[in-house]
Amino acid sequence: MRADACVARPHGDSTVATSGSLFDAETRAPESALSGSYELQALSDKSAHARFGPHDDSTVPSQRSESLTETDDPAMSRTPLLVRSSPAQGTGSYGGLPVLSVSSSPDDSDDHVASFLRRGKKKGKSKLRNSEPSMRRTCIESTNDGSIQSEPAFASSARRRTPRDANSDEPLDEALAGQEEPLLEARFNTGGMGASGITAPRVFESLQSSSTNSPMDGSDDEDSSEPEDLHDSKANGHISDNSPYAQVRAAVGASDDFTLSINTPRMWILSILFAILGSSTNLFFSLRYPSVSITPIIALLLVHPLGLLWDQVLKRPDDPEELFENGVLVSRGNSQPGSTHNTLVFRSSLPRKTRCRLWLAQGRWNLKEHCCVYISSNVSFGFAFATDVIVEQTKFYQQDLGIVYQVLLTLSTQILGYALAGLTRQYLVRPSGMIWPGTLVPATMFTALHKDENKPANGWTISPSKFFVRVLLGAVAFYFLPGLLFPALSYFSVITWFAPKNVVIANLFGISSGLGLFPVTFDWAQIAYIGSPLIIPFWAALNILGGLVVVMWILAPIMYYMNVMYSSYMPILSTIVFDNRGKPYDVSKILTDNFLFDKEAYENYSRVFLPITYVLSYALQFAALTALVTHTAVWHGKDIVKQWRHSWAEIRGRPGAAYEPLQTAENGRDSSERVHRMSTSSEPELENLLTTEDVHNRLMRRYDDVPIFWYLMTGISMGAIGMFVVEYYPIHLPWYGLLLALGIAVTLFVPIGIIMAITNQQSSLYLICQLICGVVFPGRPVANMVFTTYGYISSTQGLKFSSDLKLGHYMKIPPKILFNLQLSATIISSLTQIGVLNWMLAFIPGICTSEAINGFTCPIARVHFNGSILWGVVGPKQFFGPGALYRPLVWAFLLGAVAPILLWFPARRNRKSILRRISFPVVFGSLSWIPPATGLNFSVWAIVCYVFNYHIRNRRKEWWNKYNMTLSAALDSGLAVGVVIIFFVFLFPGWMDGFKWWGTEVYKQGCDWQACSYRTVPEGGHFGPPDW
Repeated sequence: MRADACVARPHGDSTVATSGSLFDAETRAPESALSGSYELQALSDKSAHARFGPHDDSTVPSQRSESLTETDDPAMSRTPLLVRSSPAQGTGSYGGLPVLSVSSSPDDSDDHVASFLRRGKKKGKSKLRNSEPSMRRTCIESTNDGSIQSEPAFASSARRRTPRDANSDEPLDEALAGQEEPLLEARFNTGGMGASGITAPRVFESLQSSSTNSPMDGSDDEDSSEPEDLHDSKANGHISDNSPYAQVRAAVGASDDFTLSINTPRMWILSILFAILGSSTNLFFSLRYPSVSITPIIALLLVHPLGLLWDQVLKRPDDPEELFENGVLVSRGNSQPGSTHNTLVFRSSLPRKTRCRLWLAQGRWNLKEHCCVYISSNVSFGFAFATDVIVEQTKFYQQDLGIVYQVLLTLSTQILGYALAGLTRQYLVRPSGMIWPGTLVPATMFTALHKDENKPANGWTISPSKFFVRVLLGAVAFYFLPGLLFPALSYFSVITWFAPKNVVIANLFGISSGLGLFPVTFDWAQIAYIGSPLIIPFWAALNILGGLVVVMWILAPIMYYMNVMYSSYMPILSTIVFDNRGKPYDVSKILTDNFLFDKEAYENYSRVFLPITYVLSYALQFAALTALVTHTAVWHGKDIVKQWRHSWAEIRGRPGAAYEPLQTAENGRDSSERVHRMSTSSEPELENLLTTEDVHNRLMRRYDDVPIFWYLMTGISMGAIGMFVVEYYPIHLPWYGLLLALGIAVTLFVPIGIIMAITNQQSSLYLICQLICGVVFPGRPVANMVFTTYGYISSTQGLKFSSDLKLGHYMKIPPKILFNLQLSATIISSLTQIGVLNWMLAFIPGICTSEAINGFTCPIARVHFNGSILWGVVGPKQFFGPGALYRPLVWAFLLGAVAPILLWFPARRNRKSILRRISFPVVFGSLSWIPPATGLNFSVWAIVCYVFNYHIRNRRKEWWNKYNMTLSAALDSGLAVGVVIIFFVFLFPGWMDGFKWWGTEVYKQGCDWQACSYRTVPEGGHFGPPDW
């Protein structure tokens, strides 16, 4: 028998709550255990096909003829997979911090990217505003044996309950004080629920059978009959109740199951376990060369079988029934929800061993718990930047300030960003336009692991979970070729192999030190070096590719061969700086024994010279900084002011937007009363990008939000600790220097966050903080490091926290649980890293020296140390002051400030203008990754993006909707797993020592690998200007 819909109706109540599918007339369900007794009623055809609106607290009638599936709808988040051991892994002195999850911005279909609606004033209040029943909806599923089983399932909006809201009957529009806030009209998943007996990937099959997943609606974007336009306007002119962005719809379901367990011992134990293991492992290897990084993607894959095994070991068939609401256990056994007395009596009647087992076995492993463990890994796996400062102070500056200083510095720098993320939720998390596309890959992986919804897509019938597992295994196996056995497939500079000594060919077509004009490689690590090309929209890739062609492929060669700034005496692309003899700059020659700047030695030795791509990278970073401010001001200034008013109202305790139920003919209100304003822009309404909500925002209103006071107190307390650190300890940074550093982070946080939330391209503050501190506090290298840490890391950590908040937003994680989880994981991982670091410094012989055993030479810390010398001791004045060689780069600030305005004037009134697709912060900020990234990393990345996000998406839309995100997740995961296996199994033990053949050596034979310069310095001579 096919289950089509379910209805829960309390006895004696005439109100009927409909849900996602219709039941046959004879179908009946067991009584609900939640509140009172419910029975399933058959829906009339008229009721079954009633039109659903934007805020209905129910799911939509299924339009598919598939049977029901027990699934968990995923959420998303994309994170670095396996970061290379290179300056890209945190050494921002070489440019912007690469986020290995490049992602998309507002999606733009061929004609429109999105359309937004203007909320009209409502005349009256919803009758359901204060009478929303807190009931448990029971859905019926047909099992393989023909029996019927009931399973709780929930979808759609529910208000966020607060004591203030409970007694408030103020209409939503009045609560918003008449402000215009676009609202998306309702469309729920047309996919309904998938097939009931889900088939997990074979790797998890034996465990998956014991895990109960929650049924949740699939992505409605899989219907091939839907239009390409992102706003998906229906015949009646209403916008679907979903995200207006295709990539979000393809990865995140517009539904929520608030009966899933979240706040359980299983979730906390696994989160803390992975936070400790991941953070300590990554810190350990960060001091080694070659290094390897264990990324959150690895944790996502490893924790799933552990969660399933946990349930299989601790769960018993006769365990009492548990009821969760909003992630928290509210009743167990026969006790009524909220009945503490009955629960205590029930517990006291059980043996202690059984009580302990039941406590550990609370709930079932599900998608939301999986997401929480992933988020805790994401905030803790990256080694704390402050640990590099501690290494530099202890080993290079001989300044050991003790364990208390280390703990306070690390905790304050790691947690300050959380205050920034929380205080800017109105701007960076809640608006639908803030996609944070990097979160979509993990969300897709959650879907693949926890649900097995499957419908044909352009002839492909394999389920996403099986597709994920097969691609992952194939990617792991294939990576043994470019990663171990045949590395020439990775460095496939085949043109240079025919003329290995030709400098010009090496400059233009090389990969290691060339511009990469031959975009061919067989290594996903090279393709996704700046992030997966499968998740960034093609319009953003065109911005980056256009900048690459103009700046790096046209301007850089012209300047290089014209010997501008003496660049021809150095490689065209390099991550190091040089002296006037063409050799790597030796910082030790310009320092005294006490690590102070020796000006006389500096004048006798050499000034610092930069390769031409390094020069252009600095110019791009300067331009990106001012372009961020100008672009944000002209396009999003009004939105920021409007959202600031919302934030100020929240600080003053005014009620925010409340849940608004569906308005249909059944309750006497027609949703057509709303006033809609359709957009025809080729990009989401740039002027209203921060003020448009979607179904995910409304679904999150069910949960109690984190009071803004919590974030304020977090920021104030960490700022006070930072003030104590800089004033009490001899680091030579005054208290107003700390305020300046934090002021830089606060001022630029929202502009950087907007760009990253749209395109996943992060503009780094590392260089800017170094320069500003070098100008304001010259000759203070330790102060420069600490200043940069507070300014740069506070912003970077804040962006990471914002991304995780958005992932929790997509996955419907209660904000208070997420707050406690992120804060706890950050504190635990920080203390763990301090302990591991001090053990390494004490017990590894020769650590951070060339004589260190097993390669523990602290390469990243040494790069940061060199940067502190250049900018903190030599100072920016020697580089950019009057008469300095690189003084012209200062004009890049003006260029970045003016460029967005020149585009804004002609495009501000023409919503179809192609100029709206150009984003100078993206163009400037992304190219600052060169070096260490090369032209190959950008060009081949753009080609793959074109193939999948333009060609396949337009010609095979169903395939793209179903498999694209899963493919990206599988390739990234396969790379991460492959690198870890190769490193620990083959390289670390030394099994491959002495392994050589043509495929391992051919790319090392020529000028590309050896970094030849176009001009050579005569023996005993030097280059550069005659006067200093």
